[in-house]
Amino acid sequence: MSKARGLVAGAALALMVATPAIAAPERVEQGSPPPAMLNGDRTIRHQATPPHRLRERPTLRRDDPPAPATAAAPLPETDKAETKAPLDHVMAASDAAVRAIFAAKAHDKHAGDNRDLDNFYAKRNYAPLWIRDGELTAQAKTAIARLKNAANDGLDPIDYPVPEFGNGPDKDALSDLKLTVSVLTFARHLEVGRIAPTRVTSDVDYGHRPPEPAELLRKIADSRDLDATFDSFNPPHEGFRALKAKLAELRANSANASADESRIPDGPAIKPGARDARVPKLRERLGLKARAQDTTYDKALYNTIRHIQQNANLKPTGVIDNRTLAAINGPSNSQAIDRVLANMERWRWLPRDLGRSYVIVNIPDYSLKVVNDHRVIWRTKIVAGKPATPTPLVTASMDQIIVNPSWYVPQSIIQNELLPLYASDPNIFDRMGLEVKKGPDGHINVVQPPGAANALGQIKFNFPNKFQVYLHDTPEKKLFSYDRRAFSHGCMRVENPTKFGEVVMAMAMTGPTPSARQIDAMFGHEERDFKLVNRPMVHLTYQTAFVDDNGKLVLRDDLYGFDARIRTIMHSDERRIADIAPPPDPKRDQDTAKANQEILRRVERREAGNPFVFFERLFR
Repeated sequence: MSKARGLVAGAALALMVATPAIAAPERVEQGSPPPAMLNGDRTIRHQATPPHRLRERPTLRRDDPPAPATAAAPLPETDKAETKAPLDHVMAASDAAVRAIFAAKAHDKHAGDNRDLDNFYAKRNYAPLWIRDGELTAQAKTAIARLKNAANDGLDPIDYPVPEFGNGPDKDALSDLKLTVSVLTFARHLEVGRIAPTRVTSDVDYGHRPPEPAELLRKIADSRDLDATFDSFNPPHEGFRALKAKLAELRANSANASADESRIPDGPAIKPGARDARVPKLRERLGLKARAQDTTYDKALYNTIRHIQQNANLKPTGVIDNRTLAAINGPSNSQAIDRVLANMERWRWLPRDLGRSYVIVNIPDYSLKVVNDHRVIWRTKIVAGKPATPTPLVTASMDQIIVNPSWYVPQSIIQNELLPLYASDPNIFDRMGLEVKKGPDGHINVVQPPGAANALGQIKFNFPNKFQVYLHDTPEKKLFSYDRRAFSHGCMRVENPTKFGEVVMAMAMTGPTPSARQIDAMFGHEERDFKLVNRPMVHLTYQTAFVDDNGKLVLRDDLYGFDARIRTIMHSDERRIADIAPPPDPKRDQDTAKANQEILRRVERREAGNPFVFFERLFR
């Protein structure tokens, strides 16, 4: 099982083992009941340990050696007249109770899954982590406060239940384990996210691995400032910290009754020429000439409304319906909070170290930034993948820049777009200048040679990744005039590619490097390859909410529905297993390529009839 699953098993361990029978069930100190299952494991039930197990050995002290796996420790004997046991008895009882809990699960078939938790407490000689001298430590109080305020970190306190302390050594020992499990789960979610990225999209590879539970436990136990330690688990990136601050602002505003007063209320559709009480407010909101008493929907407002509808990808009818009002109003305060939470989650998926020099793409913003020595040195527009062929979320290092590249047509484009067109348009390959060639590996490739009409344009920026996407030039310059630029098959087209080349080469190569003008002069039919020495990282991100240079929260369309998917997960049964990645489907990435190769090999053997005559002609 994975480390993440091990933590789940640890939670089950903490909740399933024995304590003396008590009349009332244990209370969890939080406003809402904990979920039925934590992190996807089976339903957790309280299970009593037989009383005889608590009387098998005499009381153990801190300096005693670890007990055998099957041993358990008794409760200390106390005088009924005493209100509090001597401190040495309390400490010994707490240690023994923790030891008893681990001993109780010695024959559990899942015992191996709890290795990290077992080892951690064994190294402490089973001393509780959160209790000293029968009292909660200062660190325990800090941990409990942080769990109860997990919302400040963009997480939900319900996922990190806080047990009740103060009911005797055995009960407190069990609570100590429960708190450790909650703190460990919280720390892991701070570092890598509440939701496994592949539950949101299969097209993601940030190469970020879950933290080792043993290392998290060590940092927590050794911490002198637990709040600062928790903060260190959060992403260190300025983009994340800015969103966290905005989340606090939005939540403060949600308590303000007037926060959404400027919103135009929904209602019956307003047609041109009609009268409606919302018209004056619409004029004011859209910056038109104010006429407070005039409720007639006039031509000036009509022209503005049609423009808004066009920009929002709505049919420009001029009729003001609720979808048009949603485009005018923008997200409500609560919707903005959901957006910020989704983006904080995705920041947690990214590597902790973005690199000293890197390229970062924001897909919903259709933008690219170059960062050198932690400072933004250049920006430009991009064209991103269509919703049907989305740009993946990737981190990879850029290793080369190719001037006058050949385009090796991706298998998905061959299968889904080119092959179906042969029947009606057998000359499509001629017009596109595509060639069908057998590669050195025996595969059949469809290739477009270098040139001004090449789909990659005249320069390509390569950063090897399993999705085979890259940044490149394009002959379709007009696409950059659109506000929404989701037109590609997944690769990203760069508006100013030669300047981009100049900036990256100066940053990533030694010695003199070509300027944008010199790169322009290289354009032609001869491929030229520039190897990058100091390879900058490329991060393809999906930021629908971010804070701009002026400190303003910017919201972008949820182009691929990732925000909606995160919200759905957190409000469905899938929430219980959200932080466990679903099993991969190794067949998925092979099917298209295999189908294409079968067709193209038939073409090569002259076995393909119409509509593949174009291929047959190529191989004569």
